[in-house]
Amino acid sequence: MCRIISILVVIWFHSKGVTLILVVLLPLILAFTRHVQKNMLSAKIRNRKAVGRASGHVPVILILNAVVVAVVMLLSVSGNPVILTFFGMSAGTALAIMLAKNGHEVMLWSAVEAEVDMLAQNREHKNRLPGVKLPESIRLTKDLKEACADFDLIVFSVASPYVRQTAKQAKEYIADGQKIVNVAKGIEDDTLTTLREIICEEIPQAEVAVLSGPSHAEEVAVGVPTTVVVGAEQKETADYIQEIFMNDRFRVYTSPDIIGIELGGSIKNVIALAAGTADGLGYGDNTKAALITRGITEIGRLGKKMGAQMETFYGLSGIGDLIVTCASKHSRNRKAGYLIGQGYTMEEAMKEVQMVVEGVYSARAARELSEKYEVEMPIITEVNKVLFEKKPAAEAVMDLMLRDKKVETPILPWE
Repeated sequence: MCRIISILVVIWFHSKGVTLILVVLLPLILAFTRHVQKNMLSAKIRNRKAVGRASGHVPVILILNAVVVAVVMLLSVSGNPVILTFFGMSAGTALAIMLAKNGHEVMLWSAVEAEVDMLAQNREHKNRLPGVKLPESIRLTKDLKEACADFDLIVFSVASPYVRQTAKQAKEYIADGQKIVNVAKGIEDDTLTTLREIICEEIPQAEVAVLSGPSHAEEVAVGVPTTVVVGAEQKETADYIQEIFMNDRFRVYTSPDIIGIELGGSIKNVIALAAGTADGLGYGDNTKAALITRGITEIGRLGKKMGAQMETFYGLSGIGDLIVTCASKHSRNRKAGYLIGQGYTMEEAMKEVQMVVEGVYSARAARELSEKYEVEMPIITEVNKVLFEKKPAAEAVMDLMLRDKKVETPILPWE
């Protein structure tokens, strides 16, 4: 009975993620079982009638002792008992590497079979994350059914144009109550639906959260300190995902403002196109600072009309993500904008970047949302004209500068 209680205590600690305690418990449990074994044998040997029975119990005690040792050692080296599967590459690969190092069991799936073959052969994503090796513990699959089976958490890291298709294909394999966290950013331009809302529509039996913030895959994969926010309808779900992802190089906050997190993470890509275009035109830091500050104002105005909280846009998924996307050398949206400022067409810029430029897909949706909710978004409007109406970028900047005179913050009173 004592051994059973000891095993249950260890398993309980492990279920709470307190792996360090197991290291302390191991020698204590071993000492305890030896002590019980010694006392049992002494007592039985002193009782002459039980001598024969006592000698017969020795192998059983030794077996139980071995079981205790095996259970404790197995649990102490296995890390948190969370099994994850990732849909998509790039950001998904970076997070998978990080979580595998956290001690989780991880599987990667991609609809692009050539990517899976490349990772299987090289254990490295040579195009997106060159030089970053995939831990041998990460499993790879091309089978979507296998990628959906018996996982504690599914991480959607699928480029925005393919989220609905992937969710439709996965639906039949997803169990009721399955936890999913979406880490991609974007808005579907023909339905004006956020990516999490798409997953909820296509997989209604799942519980879907969102994780966002300034987190370039190139830096996450090599352990650069990064901070993000996870949003969910239930606090317990947000806390659960926070616990899985968080470590000394990846800090996670929680928030109930899902729509605010998604809008900030999506529309900032459109502002980043504008910032990159300004760089391509040869403008300086003043221009970029203006686009960032006025850009977050536009995003916040729309978000408030759609039910988001303004505080969210002052946080990681708002101004934080906007700053890094507008300024970083890793930003594909900034790079595409830079090429447009240099004279490339939108199609030529996207081809040159060789990755999905989420801002292009979100730009039209952001403009339609501004019209739907009657929110003035001049930067978004001009970006759309440059992308889809062939308006010269320099002319778009001039029109922004020559707009009617405004008060910066209308709610502040004049004394």
